[in-house]
Amino acid sequence: MSSEVAPTKQKAAVYDKPGSISTKVVEINIPEPGEGEVLVRLTHSGVCHSDLSIMTNSWRTLPNPIEPGQIGGHEGVGKIVKFGPGVSGSYGLSLGDRVGIKWVNSACKQCAACLEGMDNICFNPKISGYGSPGTFQQYVIGPANYVTPIPDGVRSDEAAPLLCAGVTVYAALKRSKAQPGQWVLISGAGGGLGHLAVQIASKGMGLRVIGVDHGSKEGIARNSGAEHFIDITKYSADGSHKAISTDVKALTPGGLGVHAAVVCVASNAAYTQALLFLRFNGTLVCVGVPEHEPKAIASAYPALLMAKHLNVTGSSIGNQRDAIETLDFASRGIIKAHIQTTTLEGLTNAFERLHSGTLEGRIVIEL
Repeated sequence: MSSEVAPTKQKAAVYDKPGSISTKVVEINIPEPGEGEVLVRLTHSGVCHSDLSIMTNSWRTLPNPIEPGQIGGHEGVGKIVKFGPGVSGSYGLSLGDRVGIKWVNSACKQCAACLEGMDNICFNPKISGYGSPGTFQQYVIGPANYVTPIPDGVRSDEAAPLLCAGVTVYAALKRSKAQPGQWVLISGAGGGLGHLAVQIASKGMGLRVIGVDHGSKEGIARNSGAEHFIDITKYSADGSHKAISTDVKALTPGGLGVHAAVVCVASNAAYTQALLFLRFNGTLVCVGVPEHEPKAIASAYPALLMAKHLNVTGSSIGNQRDAIETLDFASRGIIKAHIQTTTLEGLTNAFERLHSGTLEGRIVIEL
């Protein structure tokens, strides 16, 4: 059943030259929802650094490079316009409901990870924008049991980045186990993930925040709730990271260091530094994925980890519950994504700006 007579064609942006920053707007057929699926008319899609890495084939840890014609994107918001077979009257959904499409477009709900509530690392997922068609298009298919409800009062353009950037840093902060009143350092504090991490940490979780980023992003980091800011450009890349480590620790009580460090940038150097910022029993949370050839964290010597009882953990996006809780923060006015909007035709330029590393906040496409 459908609430409207849907057109048969739509616009989409595809990666036409994988390995480089290049997209092309094309006309394609609108997909038909299958058993247990819904058709969503998207109005907005966020643009994520992960999309850039996939498009340029920069993540060597992925099993396969993408092929020309891949539709990217994984932060989509829109309204349900059609039910597939078996959906009507089920799943608590109605035509016209606003929902979100995330990085994990669908989870199997049957593997060991899913059964333990870790659907974010489902063993048999469909990934939006990698293998499966993503959200850089006007219509997209989503499973009725996994689309994310968008609360009333949260604008669609502001909700889009929360479906990846927001949920990712919220889940990472929870994995840090930092408690209210403790210190957390956010590396990349003025970026798409980082500025949301600062807001969630300071305003939603009662943490005290030190932001680290390019000096041009100090304003957005402080406005998001960072008590202190470290301009990464003022330190030489000599490999020891002693100067920046000393300055970070000096900002904490007793000069002991932070209770947790969340690395939101795709930088090997940021990981090497972050371990040195930690106090005893501190936790490093790995979020940003460095591109090209994988490297070990240079300062992760067993003696250092043992002597200070340090913890190192990874965090991959977040599960469905994390997504719902993140959007609840937004509905209560606790967090708000700093966005800039563009169109499908402006997507290549958006990626070029993202690649420059100086972009504040998040870019959102109006569809």
